[in-house]
Amino acid sequence: MKCRDKDLLALIKYTTDEDKDEKILENQKVLKTPVVRNGKQATAGYQPDIWKKWR
Repeated sequence: MKCRDKDLLALIKYTTDEDKDEKILENQKVLKTPVVRNGKQATAGYQPDIWKKWR
């Protein structure tokens, strides 16, 4: 998985499920961006080929 901070990602990976959401919100740099939405469809990261197929 690609991430700017691999140590932080490892910490979140082994954090209990109850605490993961809070850790991710505190450290949003582990999220892949942009998140692009089209109705019920979404992509993470730069995906222009997929976006072209959306109607």
